Amino acid sequence: MNLKEAFRFQNKLQSFMDEVQSILSDESNITKVENTSLRHKVMADAADETVRVRPSSEYHPYITQMTEFLIWLLSEKARLFEAIRKGKEQLPIDLDSEVSLNALRQSIARTFRQMNSLRSSEQIISGGGSGYRFNTDGNQVSYRCDVKRVVTINFDRNKVRKELEKLDKKSDETSAQLDLCLVTSKVDYDPPFDVNSSFAEAFEGFMGAGA
Repeated sequence: MNLKEAFRFQNKLQSFMDEVQSILSDESNITKVENTSLRHKVMADAADETVRVRPSSEYHPYITQMTEFLIWLLSEKARLFEAIRKGKEQLPIDLDSEVSLNALRQSIARTFRQMNSLRSSEQIISGGGSGYRFNTDGNQVSYRCDVKRVVTINFDRNKVRKELEKLDKKSDETSAQLDLCLVTSKVDYDPPFDVNSSFAEAFEGFMGAGA
């Protein structure tokens, strides 16, 4: 498989691990709870009734096997991590560093793009200002007045625009290079189940393998 496929399978393993942990974290699945109504203590001729609390998961009969499945998934993820690490070493670029740097370029480009979208402006805000004055009786009273709002760009727009163009170009070039690396790389890992397998199919396969 290539790195793109490896990352996809890595996400699949994690989703299954999350599902197992969700099952194991629910006490209704890992305990057997019975509630018995002690009717006989109230009415001598009445029989006690016992009702078992229903587990939330259909896998409650296989809890021990679920713990083994979780550990197996963890070992598969560790094996895949190692294969991915070795696959990255064969690439002409440092994949992790370039991904991180390109994310930073795109973040800065978004900031520059927002700056570049601003324009100097002037407007009158009716009744936007207030103050106090003395009236003819000598009393202090409040009043409202219009406000002239002037917005002036406080940076070199041409310089920001040029830097934005450089960032966009470099980001696009790096993205293309990263995409190429993802599909042409080699990861020495044989997945134990298909990436499109359901949770039930993966667990059944695990059980069938006698793990």
